Amino acid sequence: MSIDVRDLLQGYFNALNDRDIRACMALVSDELILEPNQGFTEHGRDAFAAFLERQLHCYREMIESLVILVEPQGRHAACEYRVIGEYLATDDGLPEACGQRYEMRVGAFFEIQDGLIARISLHFNLPDWLAQVDD
Repeated sequence: MSIDVRDLLQGYFNALNDRDIRACMALVSDELILEPNQGFTEHGRDAFAAFLERQLHCYREMIESLVILVEPQGRHAACEYRVIGEYLATDDGLPEACGQRYEMRVGAFFEIQDGLIARISLHFNLPDWLAQVDD
């Protein structure tokens, strides 16, 4: 393994916690594939930057209890973590935001190529999240 995938992913999650889009973008491939929990697969850095901008606008989240698992060749990794968040602005197709707080467990799967994150697949319990923000 030419890079430390754990360090790469820890850096990515640190950047998310810091709400630092520039730092996140430095860790992903130009051909990044983003597979969100709900919705369509998005391709490329521009789509990922737009996703991050929307996330930062609509949500304030802190990632805690991060567990990183890496397969021996360092090409794939899985992470489990807890998100503690606040719903700040209404996201398209979701309930109206009014500062609701939520907590949820998230699973994320990563593909690593040439020392960068090439695919992110996010998974969480949307019905549980909806129940938490449905005020």
